Amino acid sequence: MAKILIIDDSALSRRLLKKILDELNHQVIEATDGLSGIELYSIENPDCVFLDLTMPGMYGIDVLKNILDINNQAKIIIASADIQKTTKELSEISGAKAFINKPFDALEIKETLDKIL
Repeated sequence: MAKILIIDDSALSRRLLKKILDELNHQVIEATDGLSGIELYSIENPDCVFLDLTMPGMYGIDVLKNILDINNQAKIIIASADIQKTTKELSEISGAKAFINKPFDALEIKETLDKIL
């Protein structure tokens, strides 16, 4: 069982992802924006982070960089509805371990977590 932080401003996205992670027996903590996500990361030290890109206040790539400043070994998975190839490339260049498109697919999430954890 891993401790997983979800950072996403969408309550629906958090709920759907939490359901999948609960079924995989992971402990889930949630943040509704980038700033509280960074704060929760530093307090909770989760094993993995699912991070949305488009949120009010702070863009996901900036959150990613802040978390990597805290822990350069952080395992961050971008979870976004953005399907552009350039967005995926930017995420990987910035240090994300994986990129998952919304809507979520339970099997893809399981396989990605198995690979990263």
